[in-house]
Amino acid sequence: MTEYQPPGDPLGAPPGDPDAAYDAVVLAGGAARRLGGVDKPGVRVGGRALLDRVLAACAGARTTVVVAGPRPTARPVVWAREDPPGGGPLAALDAGLRHTTAGRVVLLSADLPFLGRPTVEALLASLRRGTADGVLLTDSDGRDQPLVAAYRTASLRRGLTALTDRHGDLAGLPLRRLTGALDLTRLAGPVASFDCDTWDDIATARARIREHGHVLDEWISAVKDELGIDLDVDTGVLLDLARDAAHGVARPAAPLTTFLVGYAAARAGGDPDAVAEAARKAAALAARWADEDDPAVTSTATGRPGGAPSTAGPADGTSGDVTPDATPGTRPDAG
Repeated sequence: MTEYQPPGDPLGAPPGDPDAAYDAVVLAGGAARRLGGVDKPGVRVGGRALLDRVLAACAGARTTVVVAGPRPTARPVVWAREDPPGGGPLAALDAGLRHTTAGRVVLLSADLPFLGRPTVEALLASLRRGTADGVLLTDSDGRDQPLVAAYRTASLRRGLTALTDRHGDLAGLPLRRLTGALDLTRLAGPVASFDCDTWDDIATARARIREHGHVLDEWISAVKDELGIDLDVDTGVLLDLARDAAHGVARPAAPLTTFLVGYAAARAGGDPDAVAEAARKAAALAARWADEDDPAVTSTATGRPGGAPSTAGPADGTSGDVTPDATPGTRPDAG
C-alpha cells in the first residue's frame, strides 16, 4: 500500500442532486476459508466490524442490501440471501439487485477496511460523467476489483438475465462472466481496494490505522459511527481549542471544554456551523483567560507596567486591585 485515504467528506454531486441517488449491494456471505471459516464480516478492525466499516462508506445509499444471514449492524440494511445459500457472487448479486430501485448501484465486498465515502462517491461521479456500464477500482497490482465498483443497474440486470438464459442458473458462475461483457472504466485504488482474505491482512489493516498519520481520522470516524453521528466538522478547530484550553487554563479544561462546545452546538442545531461558532466563542474565552496571565497584555489593559496594582489605594486602606488576604504570585489552580 502506497497511500491512505482517511474518512472524510463525500465528493461528487451536491447533496440533494437526484442524479446522485444510488443503492448499494454488499456481498457478505463468503465462506472465509483462508480465515479458518470465521465470520469474516464480523472481524473487528479499529474497534468496528469489517461489515460496519463498509456500511459507513456507502451510508449515502438510498437502500443498502446486504446479502448474507442477518446479524446486528451499526446501520439499518435490507437483508437478502442467494438461492441456494453459498451459490457464489453472481447468485448473491442477483438476490441483492431484486431489492434495489435506483439507476446506479454500488457493489461492494464486506471486507474492505480502508474503503471510505470519498471513494464511493468518486466511483459514482465517474459513472455519471461517462457512458460506461460501470466504474471499478484496480488494486496495487493493477488487477480489476469488481466488488469495489459502481454500475448502471440496468446493465447488471441485462447481463444477469443473459447469463441465466444461457446457463439456466447463476449458482457457481464466476463474477467475470458478467463483468467481462460490460464496458468498464477503471480508477486506481490500491488502498481502498485492499481486502482482508487472511489473518495477515487483518493484522496489516489493524496496524495501518494506528499509524500516526491515520489514527485520529480513524478514531473520529469510529466514534461518529458508534454514536450514530453523521456530522462533518473541522477537527483542526477543535484540536486548537483543546490546546488553547489546556495551555491557557488548565490541562483538564481541554476535554471538558470540547464536551461543552459539542453540547452547545447540539442545542443550536447541531450542524457544522453551530460547532464552528461554539468553538470560536470558547476559543476567544480561552484567549482572554490566558491574556490575564500575560504581563504585556495586562499592562495594556490597566495602563500600569506589568499590570502592577496601584499604590494609591482607596480610602478604606485596602490596595484596591488585590484583596487583603491574597498571596502574591499564586493562582487558584497553583499546585
